Amino acid sequence: MSKQPWALILGASSGFGEATALELARTGMNILGVHLDRRDKLPHVEEIQERIRAAGRETEFFNCNASDDEMRQNVIEKIQKKLADPPGVLRVLLHSLAWGSLKPLTGAEQVISRKQLEITADTMGHSLVYWVQDCLRTGLFEWGGRIFAMTSSGGTRAIPNYGPVSAAKAILEAHIRQLALELAPAGITANAILAGVTDTPALRQIPGYEKIAEIAKQRNPHKRLTTPEDVARTIAALCHPATYWLTGNTLHVDGGENIVG
Repeated sequence: MSKQPWALILGASSGFGEATALELARTGMNILGVHLDRRDKLPHVEEIQERIRAAGRETEFFNCNASDDEMRQNVIEKIQKKLADPPGVLRVLLHSLAWGSLKPLTGAEQVISRKQLEITADTMGHSLVYWVQDCLRTGLFEWGGRIFAMTSSGGTRAIPNYGPVSAAKAILEAHIRQLALELAPAGITANAILAGVTDTPALRQIPGYEKIAEIAKQRNPHKRLTTPEDVARTIAALCHPATYWLTGNTLHVDGGENIVG
């Protein structure tokens, strides 16, 4: 009997994570979601799960801090049990965690603190490695697995107040390259996804996001912003077995936004 395919989405309750969870469910994957939301947001989380079930797939979401070691290990244990009967395999891991401090590094009355800088780097960067380590340790991944991580243009550019997140994204991209190298013998690919400017809850946390969105809309050859669904459909396509030779990249999914000078 073939194993049921599962996707694990870190940051599954909004933005790219939500859209990818729904798209992968439509393409035949069961969905595991990790999110961190207050009680007033939970009805929307349940709505996402209902839509996944309506697509004929199984789902289970975990409301916890994805960067907390004990919580991560607890979730991994629960996933391991769930995929044991009936037999399942983790086909996709998407890292789409959007939590960080948006403060200047210097030159202002209130600058980033050591703790804020380290938490931002850990949540949006290093946590990818810890989740991959645990998924491998518990045997959830097999040959043909796909790892994706959401990055941004801030990984290579300087944006006001975005410094701590820029550093985290650069860390994330470096981890993706190293994972691609180390996991190639296991047949597991790792790629970073650099979306165009997208109207998500994370974007709206950036000071002056309206100007960023307007410039992106004018710059994009399609004269619109990227949508979470644009990115989700690309990720679903990249899960096809024929993409086994595509690994270690930072892939622009932006409708050509980045090529326009």
